[in-house]
Amino acid sequence: MREELLRMSTREVKRLYVVQQVMERKLRQKRAAEILGGSERQVRRWVARVKEEGPKGLAHRLRGRVSNRRLSLALKERVLKLCRDRYEGFGPTLAQEKLAERDGIKIGRETIRRWLAACGLWQRQRRAAPLHRWRERKACAGELVQMDGSHHDWLEGRGPKLVLMAYIDDATSRVYARFYDYEGTLPAMDGFKRYIGRYGLPQKVYADRHTTYQSPGKLRIEDELVGRDRPQSQFERALCELGVELIPAYSPQAKGRVERLFRTFQDRLVKELRLANIGTLPEANGLLDGYLPRYNRRFSCRAQSELDLHRPIPMAESLKRILAVRTTHVLRLDQTIRHAGKLYLVRGAVTAKKLEVEDRLNGRRYILDGEKALRYREVKPQPKAQPAPKRAPSKHRALVIPASGHPWRNLILPTFNNRTILKSEKQDISIGR
Repeated sequence: MREELLRMSTREVKRLYVVQQVMERKLRQKRAAEILGGSERQVRRWVARVKEEGPKGLAHRLRGRVSNRRLSLALKERVLKLCRDRYEGFGPTLAQEKLAERDGIKIGRETIRRWLAACGLWQRQRRAAPLHRWRERKACAGELVQMDGSHHDWLEGRGPKLVLMAYIDDATSRVYARFYDYEGTLPAMDGFKRYIGRYGLPQKVYADRHTTYQSPGKLRIEDELVGRDRPQSQFERALCELGVELIPAYSPQAKGRVERLFRTFQDRLVKELRLANIGTLPEANGLLDGYLPRYNRRFSCRAQSELDLHRPIPMAESLKRILAVRTTHVLRLDQTIRHAGKLYLVRGAVTAKKLEVEDRLNGRRYILDGEKALRYREVKPQPKAQPAPKRAPSKHRALVIPASGHPWRNLILPTFNNRTILKSEKQDISIGR
């Protein structure tokens, strides 16, 4: 006899046991209804089903049947084909967004997750729990801004490797970002200028100990005189003049909000650049102008306080001078200074012994005597005089033969054996005892 496997839920197994007790007259229908949370009429129906169909009469009637709301097989194949070809590597959430945005296909995220997992196109990524101490968000917008640069192959080989300089507000998770060729002082100043031009000056900036943000040099006498315990970088000096405090982070976990932002961007933003087939720096920044507002509308949150602590920025001319790289050089006696491997001749009267060179974000270079801008021009350094080559010393001494009339030939030497010997005769004299 063939055995039939019956699938029942835990609730249905409990119901079957109680109904069997009723059928064996060990339990009254009223008490069974109280136990099962139904009515006596429903208990009588269950008893009738078990008598007619056996235990499977209590199984759910829709079990094993295809749902009327089931999506078509053709739609499933189309979605999986798009995920293989166009949206390769996309997670379920991002794939759902792009299918609705670009292809007009609206499907639930969990449905896409099941389809991708069944075909091996996606698998759950288990992440270890963080081991650092959790820190609460700041209460007000502009109270703290985390910044960092991400070195990544953002264009996936279609163009040069770029660095994404990003700023994220700690209270609201509002993001501003910009692509640059490298992570350095000028890109950091340019990105900060664009951020404060849109939102204002924050109270504090949280950054890592990259040489752009924290100087690796030794403490100078000038720093000790003003009470600093470490030298200032150009970026930190500019923030100090703007009244913004720079806080160095001693671990990636300390500024985890911007680190998690890069992990999200390296997944989502890379695919946005791929879909737009972008391969240059200006095109990448153009895409950010439209992408960041959409990202902030979805992922930013509301601050605990309505107060915005961003401050107004200074006048444009003052901001140009503050956000610039300043270097001090000693003026030489010939009215020249050397800067960035070049020699500049300064014109006009100069009162100071040290001049300041100011390289601004617009590419212009100024040489300042205090607050006065000096005229200058680049000159070529004079070539150094090459010393005459030295003659190599001879190993053998040259033989010098005096002329016939030279006084040396007439030199009288002492007598030997009653005979006067002239030096010119070059005779060997042996003296014995």
